[in-house]
Amino acid sequence: MKTTFFCVICLAWITSLHARLLEVGNGNPYHSIEQAAQSALPGDTILVHAGTYPGGMFIADLQGRSDAWITIMAAPGEEVILRGGGNAIQFTDPAYLRFEGFIIEGQTDNGLNIDDAGSYETPAHHIVIGQCEWRALNATGNNDQLKLSGVDSFEVRGCRFLEGSTDGSMVDMVGCHDGVFELNEFSNAGSNCIQAKGGSKNILIMRNRFLNGGERSLNIGGSTDFQYFRPQDATSEASDIHVYSNIFSGSMAPIAYVGAVHCDVVNNTILNPEKWVVRILQETTDARFLQCGDNVFQNNLVVLGNAAADPTFNIGPSTRPETFHINNNLWYNSDNLSWQGPNAPVQETGRILNRDPLLNDIVAADGRLSQSSPAIGAGMPVTDPLYDFYGTVFTAVRSIGAVEGGTPTTIETLTNFPMCARLSISPNPVEGDMLLSFEVKEPGSFSCELYDCLGQCVKSVQSETFFERGTHQLTAATSGLTSGLYYILIRTGGNIVQTAAILVQHN
Repeated sequence: MKTTFFCVICLAWITSLHARLLEVGNGNPYHSIEQAAQSALPGDTILVHAGTYPGGMFIADLQGRSDAWITIMAAPGEEVILRGGGNAIQFTDPAYLRFEGFIIEGQTDNGLNIDDAGSYETPAHHIVIGQCEWRALNATGNNDQLKLSGVDSFEVRGCRFLEGSTDGSMVDMVGCHDGVFELNEFSNAGSNCIQAKGGSKNILIMRNRFLNGGERSLNIGGSTDFQYFRPQDATSEASDIHVYSNIFSGSMAPIAYVGAVHCDVVNNTILNPEKWVVRILQETTDARFLQCGDNVFQNNLVVLGNAAADPTFNIGPSTRPETFHINNNLWYNSDNLSWQGPNAPVQETGRILNRDPLLNDIVAADGRLSQSSPAIGAGMPVTDPLYDFYGTVFTAVRSIGAVEGGTPTTIETLTNFPMCARLSISPNPVEGDMLLSFEVKEPGSFSCELYDCLGQCVKSVQSETFFERGTHQLTAATSGLTSGLYYILIRTGGNIVQTAAILVQHN
């Protein structure tokens, strides 16, 4: 063990010895990022000093290592603008690359383009983009501020996207996987703020603000020519796209599921959409592709006027709207207090209709709730998101919407639902009856609830027994349940006091 530790320390020390600072700008060794990139080795930092630099750069195979990333960054406190060109920079086949602190504007094609050089088996990967600002392109067609094609394991954090091209996306992903968009601001989009298509999968879109997001703030899916899918045998435009704790204000339709499957939109705040709240569409209709379905829309707070109230859902042909899970949303029509509610394609459980959510400032779209808001404590228990828009942990009985308005209960603050360890289950996996052991901190009568992975309560048992403080046991049957993962909640007086996961297996 000591030898291993010593080797790791030596490796880190040797790597740091070989890392270099490559400075770009007037009076520095390099006049452009492109020139410095030709010399860059794993571990190096390309530091770009203040100035306006022409776009049109092409950088291929710029690859760091997992232990020695390459960083391209604007010098701290200095304004660095990449202006014009077809693209500001086209990165082809990069890996282990950080790109931070730049202003990108005035391109005639895409602002920043990152791709896999068409080699779908070897994607661009491990890319971090942070603290950048995209301004208007010098284009009005289907042009994107950030174009990602075949990029895996990436993050876009703390960026601003302003004034999108008329028919383009602020971010366009084709065949991208395992990505995160967090703490970004999108303002005045053309077609979309973020589009994920071409087989894109496992993308987390969390804690972002979308202001006037164009035709579709989020286009979860889309339409892609077959040769551009990654992987080539993908059966959906998008899958496993997770939209959590975002605030949307404006847009023709904030949420569009388009040829998408297994995507969830949970605990978001949606304000004043122009026409629809949700679109369910299918643009890629080849027999190989799954029809749009098996998606989730729940715990969302929606404030709309008459213009977007009928229909609230826009449902196109060749879709499976009956497979959607639409649960526990708060819908408020500020123009019509007698509104009968959205035209949801399935019966919505737990819906709150036409109760003013009492937002502190709808104009500023900050999402905060006043203390008497009906959204507080009305959310259904879900695994994710853990954090609200402002980074606060959702309470045990969470609020509806992107911002938690409640305070932690005196019994327990749920910090990692559903893997809390104090509730023990045996056996686990279970085939028949299971024995639940749990700790009672405050005396009372308890209920046991079982939820599936979509957050739907599939079984509830109310105990008439009054439990004193201490450790107690309950027996619960799993008969009638299909095999799979479930979450158990033990609660009293509306407060969740114990949670755990259980795997049900039936032969």
